[in-house]
Amino acid sequence: MRDKLEDFLFYLKFEKNLSSNTLEAYKRDLEHFISFLKGEKKNLKDFNREDWQKYLSTLYKEYKIKSIARKISAIRTFLKFLIREGYLSKNYGSIILTPKIPIYLPEVLDKKEIDSILDLPDPSSPLGIRNQAILETLYGTGIRVSELVNLNLYNVNLKEKYIRCFGKGEKERIVPIGEYASESIEKYLKVREYFKPVDSDALFLNKKGYRITRQGVWYIIKVYSKVLGLSKKVSPHTFRHTFATHLLMNGADIRIVQELLGHSDISTTQIYTHVVSSKLHEVYRRAHPLGRRQEK
Repeated sequence: MRDKLEDFLFYLKFEKNLSSNTLEAYKRDLEHFISFLKGEKKNLKDFNREDWQKYLSTLYKEYKIKSIARKISAIRTFLKFLIREGYLSKNYGSIILTPKIPIYLPEVLDKKEIDSILDLPDPSSPLGIRNQAILETLYGTGIRVSELVNLNLYNVNLKEKYIRCFGKGEKERIVPIGEYASESIEKYLKVREYFKPVDSDALFLNKKGYRITRQGVWYIIKVYSKVLGLSKKVSPHTFRHTFATHLLMNGADIRIVQELLGHSDISTTQIYTHVVSSKLHEVYRRAHPLGRRQEK
């Protein structure tokens, strides 16, 4: 079975072009499943519904529902590969059932909160100018923090106002940048030499002149959130959630938002429609006489 796993990982890497992080997640999830089979002295060809229920019960003891769903998805994909390669002929669709995942609405900043955090960096210092550019880029484009830290100078076109970034699976996409983000990046580029660049290509640098890390961006946001005394747990991904939610609240088409976020499946983007609905109900409860009366 181990050799089949290696074949599968090779297929994901070279045919599906998945990132090393995704490959590692597949490997970890499938090794867990293979270890279960080995412990039960079970051959995959003889695997049945009873065996699956037993495996599920072990998962529920160790993992949260979202992690369980991810592991099951990995197993399904692996089994489809084995069937395609002729190693298995059995259809496991009726055996391997996926648990329903509850919807958790992402944390989103309102307009006042996002404006407050964007106004915090000191515009008179190189660090403040850099931090301003980072925050404006996160909110103004909705890119992932991994995409932001991997931006190079040649990925940014300030004249045409777009950036070229590489998302999950190294998929390239073009993302427009607005006036605030492009102006903040332009200001940062004028003081970039202050950081004494060691990494000549990297757009955003740390104090030592190297490419800033995800942890570095997370720390900047944590400090500013603490200064503001925000009760919400704010992370770089909060800016992505806020970007998408604010677009939808202002009438953007969900398909356009999907493209901007780089989601391959629109169902991933649709979570933000739940957030918008929740926000609208919140406004209704606060502003409408009937809404207030219902709370009494």
